[in-house]
Amino acid sequence: MTDFLFSGDTTNESQPQSKQSFWDILVVDDEEDIHQVTKLVLSGFKFEDRPLRFHHAYSAQEAKALLQQNTTFSVGLIDVVMETNHAGLDLIKFIRDELNNHDIRLILRTGQPGEAPEEAVIRDYDINDYKNKTELTAIKMKTLLYSALRAHRDIQIIERHKKGLEKIINASSSFLMCESIQEFASSILSQVSNVTGLDGTEIYCVAAVNNQSSPASDFKLLAASGVEPEPSNHILPDDVHSLLVDTHNQKVSRKTKHDYIGYFPTQAGLETMLYVRKGSQLEPTEHQLLEFFANHIALAYDNLKLREIVKESQKELSYILGEAVEKRSKETGSHVKRVALYSELLAKLSGLKSFECEIIKLASPLHDIGKISIPDQILNKPGKLDAQEWEIMQTHAQIGYEILKNSNNEILKCGAMIAHLHHEKWDGTGYPNKLAGEDIHIVGRITALADVFDALGSDRCYKKAWPIEDVLALIKEQRGKQFDPQLVDIFINNLALFLEINKRYPD
Repeated sequence: MTDFLFSGDTTNESQPQSKQSFWDILVVDDEEDIHQVTKLVLSGFKFEDRPLRFHHAYSAQEAKALLQQNTTFSVGLIDVVMETNHAGLDLIKFIRDELNNHDIRLILRTGQPGEAPEEAVIRDYDINDYKNKTELTAIKMKTLLYSALRAHRDIQIIERHKKGLEKIINASSSFLMCESIQEFASSILSQVSNVTGLDGTEIYCVAAVNNQSSPASDFKLLAASGVEPEPSNHILPDDVHSLLVDTHNQKVSRKTKHDYIGYFPTQAGLETMLYVRKGSQLEPTEHQLLEFFANHIALAYDNLKLREIVKESQKELSYILGEAVEKRSKETGSHVKRVALYSELLAKLSGLKSFECEIIKLASPLHDIGKISIPDQILNKPGKLDAQEWEIMQTHAQIGYEILKNSNNEILKCGAMIAHLHHEKWDGTGYPNKLAGEDIHIVGRITALADVFDALGSDRCYKKAWPIEDVLALIKEQRGKQFDPQLVDIFINNLALFLEINKRYPD
């Protein structure tokens, strides 16, 4: 099988680089020619300035051995027919079901499509694409890799945000257990390293508090890297001291490639400043985590307001996760805010406890998180999806659940349920599991109605916003079919409250 049209585009192999600078690609095929041609066509390929590093397996058994090692693979290019006619398909099930690996993007390639019909494979196996080897020109191969790597990158970003949120919550708990300012200062230094995932030797950290109305020079230093037990102003480098004074005067957070200076006022009239310098460039994810973490330091110091600020940071990070998906699908961040507020309101009107309403509000922005794995050409298709595309689109409910299900955090556990259930229908015709009636958890039923109400009334790449009269007509018509009839009645009877939310958060 050496005559496949990988057209042109041969370049030299990349020079060896550090492990972190590669995308690891697993090629599984029983023909040496396929390995060589794949490597030749993709030599010189880079995505976000990182080249590919190939790992080769010549049977499904060899691939299993590689997958059980520590290497994190971004993409797997897997042949169907190897030691058996369905060895590749069995390998897919092993990866998804036994290894529980839902991050790697799996692409089936076959030279014998009759052994594994495309529609059946796409339907029955958790893969991301299916290609006949004879179709794969060099350009198509590279396009396939760009799409797969982009999806893998986005899943990793979501995962880092999720872990960061859990670490922030744990850090806040540790602050509550501190019995003195000295303990609190020590906790700040250790938790900054923990939240960002950085070695303490990589960062320089300073935390300070002041009254908002006091002179800049009056700030009290809580903690500085490597200083114990009670640091004082004179030990700070002049440039750091000046930055804290300027931040107090300007009363805004600032960030550069290597520095983060967070400014957070509290309702009690205090302000907290957190300065972090990293030897290498601070990544956007690290900036975001430091932003939330510094906010918690302020509220931990202002102990009476800690609970409220923790909730606020959780909400904002949930919005960030939801907005990451919405922006990728060219929708607006206002969508997730409105869905969150609609869901909270509907939960309150349904008689749920205030704690449950708050959890639903914070978790509902995660309802479409699974779309992070849907290819761009499907996610942003301007027209109607065909049957195969629709089948792939439907996988986002299960994938969203898989991303969030292992968390012990109350909000993320609720988010997993919502992601899994918000496309189920009251009459049992929804997906992914065709649940019906009250077998669908109330959080799924609530978010389903909130999501559809907002989506129909908003512009999308495939449609214009519907007039409110048409939206209401559809919701009434789907009472007892798509939607919980009691929730529809509550919604209609309190329509003015929902429209007020819509007015406050326009696109």
